[in-house]
Amino acid sequence: MSELQADTDAYLEPTPAGAFYATAAAEGEPARRLLLGLLAQDASPKLDVQRISEWSGLAETESLELLERLQGLGWLSGMDAPIEAPEGSLESILPGLLEQVCEEGKALLADHQGLFLAASGIHHETAEALSALSADLLDLSLRHHGLLARNLGRREQAWALTDAGGNGRLGFWPLHLGPQRFALVIDGRPCLNQPAFRDLVWMLARRYTTNDLWEDNENHE
Repeated sequence: MSELQADTDAYLEPTPAGAFYATAAAEGEPARRLLLGLLAQDASPKLDVQRISEWSGLAETESLELLERLQGLGWLSGMDAPIEAPEGSLESILPGLLEQVCEEGKALLADHQGLFLAASGIHHETAEALSALSADLLDLSLRHHGLLARNLGRREQAWALTDAGGNGRLGFWPLHLGPQRFALVIDGRPCLNQPAFRDLVWMLARRYTTNDLWEDNENHE
């Protein structure tokens, strides 16, 4: 891993943890916009201070400081060679990625309207029902975000069905890409801290993010 310096030839690669943070909420703060900017590319880009500044909305000096902070948090890596986004259509690639983000291989991805886009290990009728449920939970999460975050200090966005011991059995994770919202539904134990989750977010970011996400950024140089 390379240390991120202004004159380095490092290629910027968001980690699975970085991809999780990038999509965990809709608020477009600098770190989230920067990570989504990287994930919207076809391959991990070489460090370009001007582009980083445009994505984050910060001056170049502040953008470099942000890069170092993200690397320290484990949300971003500086690599010696680039990696490319998964090739193929969402329909062909997503089921294999979904299989890897859960211990039992049972997961699905749905949009905010409750239409399921892909599934692994879940029957079609069940996937449709869970997708409809996920849309209701996305709306519920959005309506009560202020209560959970400000009043209770709970910034976790996932919802779960638990057993008597409090162990989650069925989890719903909202994924935000600018104004676009999706639900990742996992039956069983999640395994999100691996490249398959990053690649899943990468594919969604390439398809659904638009320049509107960064057009309002103000560069203070």
